[in-house]
Amino acid sequence: MGELLGWIIGWDLILEYLVGAATVAVGWSAYVVTFFKDVFSVEFTRKTTQAPVLWDNDALAFKVNHGAYINLPAIFVTLLVTALLIFGIKQATWVNRVVVVVKLIVILLFIFGACKYVDRSNYTPFVPPREGNSFGVKGVFKGTQRVFFAYIGFDAVSTAAQEAKDPQKDLPWGICASLAICTVLYIAVSTVLCGIASYKDLGVASPLTHALEFHDNTRWLRILIELGAICGLTSVILIMLLAQPRIFFAMARDGLFPRIFGRLHHRFKTPYVPTIVSGVVCAVLAGVLPVDILGDMTSVGTLLAFFLVNIGVIIMRYIHPEAQRGFTVPGGPFLIPIPGAAIALVILVLSDGPTIYRLFIWLAIGLLVYAVYGFRYSRVGNPEKWSEEDIAYFQDAGMLESDSEYPEKQTLESVRSKHTVTSVVEMPEPRHFDVSSGGPNSYSHTGVYELDSPYPVYHK
Repeated sequence: MGELLGWIIGWDLILEYLVGAATVAVGWSAYVVTFFKDVFSVEFTRKTTQAPVLWDNDALAFKVNHGAYINLPAIFVTLLVTALLIFGIKQATWVNRVVVVVKLIVILLFIFGACKYVDRSNYTPFVPPREGNSFGVKGVFKGTQRVFFAYIGFDAVSTAAQEAKDPQKDLPWGICASLAICTVLYIAVSTVLCGIASYKDLGVASPLTHALEFHDNTRWLRILIELGAICGLTSVILIMLLAQPRIFFAMARDGLFPRIFGRLHHRFKTPYVPTIVSGVVCAVLAGVLPVDILGDMTSVGTLLAFFLVNIGVIIMRYIHPEAQRGFTVPGGPFLIPIPGAAIALVILVLSDGPTIYRLFIWLAIGLLVYAVYGFRYSRVGNPEKWSEEDIAYFQDAGMLESDSEYPEKQTLESVRSKHTVTSVVEMPEPRHFDVSSGGPNSYSHTGVYELDSPYPVYHK
């Protein structure tokens, strides 16, 4: 479908994950503040726990948040997760599994523990009358737009395809299963939350515990939920900051970004440069912007990406019908993609004007970057500019520097002198991978693989 469309989707996903992680970091900060208040009776000052600006939803303009200067807890968790991701995917995956279990337990605890406080009168009116730019029918669509924020985690799984054993089959089914489970839990939590407090009182960064504060004898339930929220939001930040650098990583190896973004750390085998850049930028955004602005930007980025992907499914079925597909969208090229694209477009159009303007500004910056750099150095469009040395920079330069730490790799000394591989000694069967999408056989990079790494020491 063309490199330009691929660039637009990649650039859009950068906005989605980067700003999304900052949004969740702000929520994490709010739950940490309430946790210390409930457990230790310690109240942090607004000066270091809130953004210096707020968003006025009626005037559609920023206003000064007097007495607040920076959100230090949000910055702290962002940099902490960034450091964890630099050390390696295995450690991050182990932490994420533990956190996800804790998160699910706490979600169920809130649903069943708070349902006894539900007041059915809070469900009336079911669609509150419009007030300025809030509530009413438009408010329903705006709420739908923000719900899209919750769907980032599903497509984020695909960016870690290189860590999957059989990505073409495992990823689609894993995404579909998690989508079904999370949708049920999301509806249940929303139903209980709107039942235990008025919808007018829920416009805060930590709504679950805030709603429980209106009821007696909920201190321990709030503490448990705060712990779960802290763990859960940490896992979300981890997933987003795991996905974001890998987009930089894949695009750099396609020549669309400077090649330094495509290097692996010589010891940890992680894309450390894009991870550091993403973490620092995310920390700055989380420290100075309010949660509603960040959330809206993330949602419109997600909607645009979903719209393009739905249209892409239809086009690909016709221009590349012979392509091998490990997973095929059921119902043909129209049953799901057309409604999916239409819904995403309608919700996107009904977003606030300033939010749409910011999205177009971001896309304009992306097109400028593509015109200045990506178009000129693209691996697909300019293969003559890619020498063996350029390719070797990605595949083996950083790894060969650490040979002294791995005695078993001394048998590959010929790699240094000949830049070719003539034999493989006690290595697993070479695997094929595609650095840009996680699927096999796009470039078919074949080579000698380390025993503990999916990346080749050198390929030919």
